[in-house]
Amino acid sequence: MAVTVEMPALGESVTEGTVTRWLKQEGDTVEQDEPLLEVSTDKVDTEIPSPAAGVLKKIVAQEDDTVEVGGELAVIGDAEDDDDDDEGGSSDSGDEDSADSADSGDDEPAAEEEPAEEPEAPEESAEEAEEAEEAEDEDSGDSDESEESEEDEPEPESKPAAKSSKSSGSATPVVMPELGESVTEGTVTRWLKKVGDSVEVDEPLLEVSTDKVDTEIPSPVAGTLVSITAEEDDTVEVGGELAKIGDADAEASDEPEPEPEPEPEPEPEPEPEEKPEPEQEKKPEPEPEPEEKPEPKQEKKPEKKPEPEQESKPEPKQEKKSEPEQDGEASSDGAPYVTPLVRKLAAENDVDLSSVKGTGVGGRIRKQDVLAAAEAKKAPKSGTEEAAEAPSKAPAAAMAGADANAADAPLAHLRGTTQKATRIRQLTAKKTRESLQATAQLTQTHEVDMTRIVALRARAKKDFAEREGVNLTYLPFIARAVIDALKQHPNVNASYNEDTKEITYYDAEHLGFAVDTEQGLLSPVVKNAGDLSLAGLARAIHDIAARARSGDLKPGDLSGGTFTITNIGSQGALFDTPILVPPQAAMLGTGAIVKRPRVIVDEFGNESIGVRSVSYLPLTYDHRLIDGADAGRFLTTIKRRLEDGAFEADLGL
Repeated sequence: MAVTVEMPALGESVTEGTVTRWLKQEGDTVEQDEPLLEVSTDKVDTEIPSPAAGVLKKIVAQEDDTVEVGGELAVIGDAEDDDDDDEGGSSDSGDEDSADSADSGDDEPAAEEEPAEEPEAPEESAEEAEEAEEAEDEDSGDSDESEESEEDEPEPESKPAAKSSKSSGSATPVVMPELGESVTEGTVTRWLKKVGDSVEVDEPLLEVSTDKVDTEIPSPVAGTLVSITAEEDDTVEVGGELAKIGDADAEASDEPEPEPEPEPEPEPEPEPEEKPEPEQEKKPEPEPEPEEKPEPKQEKKPEKKPEPEQESKPEPKQEKKSEPEQDGEASSDGAPYVTPLVRKLAAENDVDLSSVKGTGVGGRIRKQDVLAAAEAKKAPKSGTEEAAEAPSKAPAAAMAGADANAADAPLAHLRGTTQKATRIRQLTAKKTRESLQATAQLTQTHEVDMTRIVALRARAKKDFAEREGVNLTYLPFIARAVIDALKQHPNVNASYNEDTKEITYYDAEHLGFAVDTEQGLLSPVVKNAGDLSLAGLARAIHDIAARARSGDLKPGDLSGGTFTITNIGSQGALFDTPILVPPQAAMLGTGAIVKRPRVIVDEFGNESIGVRSVSYLPLTYDHRLIDGADAGRFLTTIKRRLEDGAFEADLGL
């Protein structure tokens, strides 16, 4: 039985995806969950797995095709079904052919003879072709003529029809797409093309920024950028017009003044020689058009090179124009086409794009390629950092100092300069301010004795790594304690609606974890974390952190959190006041674990001074929903769970 492969929902605000590469071909055998193809959206590049085992019978969406969510991508069937279908299909087709020959045996020779009698029909001009079509539709409804028009005439008639539409000056508007569920507008940050530039389908036209995402808007059609409606820094509502894309052929025919050529055409129209004349005119028209296209491109290239002082503008244009022509030009430039966002990321990480091999369509360099190259450059550094992290219990300050030095290096060139804030920094400033203004935030901190957890981790980490394939850190212990506390205190795992004055108490724990990446701070979410064991949490945290740093997160990974944990101790911080991520009601920080002298009370009440591994846990919460006593009870629950250290069963000890 055939199974349809559909475009999955790749995020709340994602409505479509573009097929970038097929990993399987028609006739290939696939297993369930085996990757079939690669799909790209404005937020993520990912692989689509096969929903069933079988044979790839049909590929519906080709590479570079854009398919809406739920749209058909391919058909998976069984090998036996294919054989049966072929046999049945051949017999059925034989029956149909015999039936057709029996019922309409005279129609086929008529269809063969009539196109021979009317060889001039496909050679008519655009206007005559349209008139001929109308005349056929009005005067003749015979099945023979409809068959002829379907078999012989669609190609020549469709072409002049398209040309007539081009000559009519019709243009396709480029509108502001929906970039998020609650996003109503976007700001044009930079135009990547100028009026008169040729563009291909899905080629980036401009950069747009919203309060949630920075992205590029691709061209919906191939053609020429006729006009720009929204200038840089203009804010446009969703659905508002940004620009217009016209057909390159139509504009090429308009620019070299083809209008005087059709003027003499109506004059010889009454003459019988009308048909051959437009035939000759039509043939040379498409011939000079492709010749005229490269000429203005070559002219625009040198003109644009000297004008801008920045190298970023001419680079993408040269590379983009090389894409539709030949790959040789891209290789001669030393690097394939890259988007401005990727180019900026490469500059921030000091990555030479000419040395990066692109994994995208046509060798296009993606952000994942740049991040991988950056990680490769920092490989020796990461080794020393890991060596420093091994004894992280004591020299946390030294590790923080090493990280600080490494972090300051790429920013040294900013000293003594004034720079415009990046869009991400602007959004961070806006969102954090809105969070503080929209919620009643305050922070409560408890000190936790982590000595038992430290000892337990030291005992179990080697076997755990061999068994689970990931390192055992302190974060899974804290996450497990947080989940248990959230189940006991549902008012912390909740949200408050200011408009409806209602409180929603969630029935699941979706934990967000703040991750420091090359792109900035991200908070991917582990969904249904309350259903995971300690080992499951360790694997899930490792997975989302790795994908966040490599840029492989899906849009759904960054939304839906009900509570967030931020590991401020990773940089040696002891204490901080986290800022909430609305509509979440609370966020927990985890300070560095350090050794301190503390008073120890044994089971008999005797007191002594000892060295203990302690950590601060600051909890920022929304006072509209959580009172100070509630926050205290919540933190006390976490504190007791960690200080008891009863995780032996979870670790198999």
